Amino acid sequence: MGNRSGVLELAVLGLLHEAPMHGYELRKRVNAQFGWGRVLSFGSLYPCLKAMLRNGLITADAGTPESGRRPKIVYTITADGKDYFAHAMHDAGPSAWEDDTFGVRFSFFGRTDPATRLRILEGRRARMEERLANFRAAMSRTAERMDAYTLELQRHGLESAEREVRWLNELIDGERRQQRPPDQHQPPTQGDPR
Repeated sequence: MGNRSGVLELAVLGLLHEAPMHGYELRKRVNAQFGWGRVLSFGSLYPCLKAMLRNGLITADAGTPESGRRPKIVYTITADGKDYFAHAMHDAGPSAWEDDTFGVRFSFFGRTDPATRLRILEGRRARMEERLANFRAAMSRTAERMDAYTLELQRHGLESAEREVRWLNELIDGERRQQRPPDQHQPPTQGDPR
């Protein structure tokens, strides 16, 4: 699932899980929802859709043609596609922590069990802390040899990684609070008649 086509497949299945869509609508939703660095082209989307059709993950139905136009093909997720999506969303391994994959996985966290969400968030945090350490090490070794623009780019990367680690820490704390059973043995506060 770590390669770009596998990530696109997961994104499409997740969107089709919500509702059937035609190709143009899928392309628009993928571009808007996942904000990948470059716009998804039809040259990438349609081969992915054809492969998913061959594998039985989706179906394609031609709608009724509009006046003088070809009918729009509407794609729908199949039961096998739903099973495949659920299995893929349960995978919490290193590919789930990568930049493109993490955003897609995070977008569908509502369909992921709490333990898997926590493992993915912790894995992503470890990956970002590693990246942060690498930025710091690179800057300390080469800061005096960098021109001002390269140094600014390094600072930007460092600040972005620091921001993401803080964000991940907040998400992890929130997940842990939700998973923690209510403590029924808390000492009573003053004025509590217990």
